[in-house]
Amino acid sequence: MLAKKEQYNVAVAGATGAVGRKMFEILAERDFPVANLKALASARSVGQTLDFKGSSVVVEELTESSFDGVDIALFSAGASVSRQFAPFAVKSSCIVIDNSSAFRMEPNIPLVVPEVNPDAIRFEPGIIANPNCSTIQMVVALKPIHDKFKIKRVVVSTYQSVSGSGQKAIDELKEQTKSLLDGETTKPNVYPHQIAFNCIPHIDIFLKNGYTKEEMKMVDETRKILGDSSILVSPTAVRVPVFYCHSESVNVETEKPISAKEVKELLAGSDGIRVVDNPENNEYPLATDGADRDEVLVGRIRDDISCENAINFWVVSDNLRKGAALNAVQIAEYLVQRA
Repeated sequence: MLAKKEQYNVAVAGATGAVGRKMFEILAERDFPVANLKALASARSVGQTLDFKGSSVVVEELTESSFDGVDIALFSAGASVSRQFAPFAVKSSCIVIDNSSAFRMEPNIPLVVPEVNPDAIRFEPGIIANPNCSTIQMVVALKPIHDKFKIKRVVVSTYQSVSGSGQKAIDELKEQTKSLLDGETTKPNVYPHQIAFNCIPHIDIFLKNGYTKEEMKMVDETRKILGDSSILVSPTAVRVPVFYCHSESVNVETEKPISAKEVKELLAGSDGIRVVDNPENNEYPLATDGADRDEVLVGRIRDDISCENAINFWVVSDNLRKGAALNAVQIAEYLVQRA
């Protein structure tokens, strides 16, 4: 059981990656009660330094004994690393909040978005899974709708930024854009096709049912987080030439009568959401506005003219913040506030 303290010993595994660095930033921004902060990464990153509130934290190698004395460990080093080292953290009486896909669908491991299902959070040593970035922003918007109108079916198309693939993808988009504008040829490395000036309907591997692994994450995770296996989800995940923020077009069909007016009012009063919906003044969620914001932006809320009891909306969120680092830190905040 997590003991009540003034401050906590925290470790970030995968500290030198994009999400790990963002975790450092957010822990500082939100003044998380840190007594000691450890930066853990692979051997090749040892000796690098990360800033935390004006002090330098030296990166240490992630090992089986890294978690002695650590209360909370934030993992963002990939699924294989989480599978290898998270159990050792738990053995050290640590609570692990894992950003990878390693444990999300394990039946005894909670999959948590604090605005949606905080009651799933456990306070004893163990693993708490952070959902997929594209799932997080969608379920933040779906939760109030499901509670009031009971969702039957969701059809979602995602427009996912390259930062979801890491720094190499960000660099590739920059380099390809410059090369093409200079009239030069370009060769893809991170993605199977050119990403600059293009859209690629292919994120993660294709499965036997014709969907990608990324798409099926949205199906399975949505049902688990909302606690309702009857919800039907039909996703299409697309990579787009945007650096930061994922955007999604969402269609929701409900069992009870629903209207756009009711949904606007409902979402405007919901935690973690900012409604941006004034199309007459060209105001709606944009990826350029969502970057570095904590809220999920929702707009273009309108009745579905093709289906009774259905609505459409557009949702935007910073995939590195709410889609990853912020959600993990919010789980940690929930733990310490209620210890």
